[in-house]
Amino acid sequence: MPDSLGPVRIGVLGASSYAPTTMLNPAKDNPDVVVAAVGARDDASAEEFAATHGIARAHGSYEALIDDPELDAIYVLVPTSMHGRWTRAALDADKHVLCEKPFTANGDEAREVAELAATSDRVVMEAIQFRHHPLTLRVEEILASGELGRLERVDITLCVMLLPFSANCYNYSMAGGAMMDAGSYVANMARTFGGSTPKVVSAQAKLRDPRVDAAMTAEVQYAEGHTGRLKCALWSSDLFRARAKIIGEHGEINVFSPAAPHLLPRLSIRSNGRKRVERFPRRATYAYQLDAFASAVLRGGPVRNTPQEAVENMSLIDDIYRAAGLPVRQPS
Repeated sequence: MPDSLGPVRIGVLGASSYAPTTMLNPAKDNPDVVVAAVGARDDASAEEFAATHGIARAHGSYEALIDDPELDAIYVLVPTSMHGRWTRAALDADKHVLCEKPFTANGDEAREVAELAATSDRVVMEAIQFRHHPLTLRVEEILASGELGRLERVDITLCVMLLPFSANCYNYSMAGGAMMDAGSYVANMARTFGGSTPKVVSAQAKLRDPRVDAAMTAEVQYAEGHTGRLKCALWSSDLFRARAKIIGEHGEINVFSPAAPHLLPRLSIRSNGRKRVERFPRRATYAYQLDAFASAVLRGGPVRNTPQEAVENMSLIDDIYRAAGLPVRQPS
């Protein structure tokens, strides 16, 4: 059942440097949300974070935040290997959950969390933020309209430069790797824009260490007959490259900043011999995502990134790792 009263009182699980971008700043302009507490690994970290960001309550353990009776929802922002564990804990405490991507360490763990979520009336959403931007919704609308005709190829690229190498995203024990980080978006784009979850044909990794990919490229095949390529990197010769190209028998769509549509909010569409450009708001994708989460909690609005979708996404990521000869990530 949706909650009838607002705003949604959210606790941030993890005193992360990403929190201002992903939650705190969007929440300032959202009347349906208040960030009411933060939980960190110790009192000093929690209190410093709360003081810096004007958060009312600080908890010196993750358990204390989960157990806070004045919270309605938990935003899970701990290292990836812990996402499943703390999402389950939040559900056990009858809290709604917005879990940062990737949803879990692997597909099996995602399935376990999805099964638990299915027994609950709480909202559980994976934070794949680009899905909520009007630009992404428009791409889906164009594809559904049949304007491009039968799909032929879906190529997705997201390469960034992320330092230091000591960061959790390069740490196997924290479920790190390019395919887990930037690749979470790339896998979701391949599924969203390709129309279904593809099969992995081949994959090649550029390694940071024997188990951790600094970059990954995979060729995929869709059941409907079209093909695709997924490319992602946290460290590669591509200092920065982001593009989604969707090719159909009657034309193509080019998305110039698919993971962060607000940074370059335009589409180039060519179909039936004509070309046009469509433009969109610069409002941050994280703001649209928070709108959607609050609406789902307060008014029973739709959830676009459901736990079952997360199972599909994590299973595709696992298959890419296996095809590249790398181990599937594990929870901690």
